[in-house]
Amino acid sequence: MADNTHFAHAYIKGVDSMPRKTGIVASLVRDRYVADAIVILENTPRRAARPVLKAIQSANANLLNGKATIDPKTVRIARISVTAGTRIRRYKPASRGRALPFEKVSSNIFVEVAGEEKAAKKPAAKAEAKPAAKAAEKKEEK
Repeated sequence: MADNTHFAHAYIKGVDSMPRKTGIVASLVRDRYVADAIVILENTPRRAARPVLKAIQSANANLLNGKATIDPKTVRIARISVTAGTRIRRYKPASRGRALPFEKVSSNIFVEVAGEEKAAKKPAAKAEAKPAAKAAEKKEEK
């Protein structure tokens, strides 16, 4: 990538969704432009789509509000990964006074976006003479 590419990331921890289910949603938007990913996630009927969308929007805001002037059209999802978060142990009552254990697993979502810096506009070339001066010269010639 070019040296004018800038990166920013967002890390969302403790999403109440299984990592496997969240990973399916994350794979929908992997390696896409941020604008396209937002449209896809807003129309995805899965519960995990909202936290993934918030993570992408957060990383995008981190990039655009940074020190460099980034062109919003060039912002892409460079990396997105979903890992298992903390596990909470719970018990379900069963027959004969037993307790059956189960775990509530959370997810951690990591999003890294990359965007290119806006090209600096070149200063306009100065005209040889101002329009008012040209009009005055034409009057003098007549």
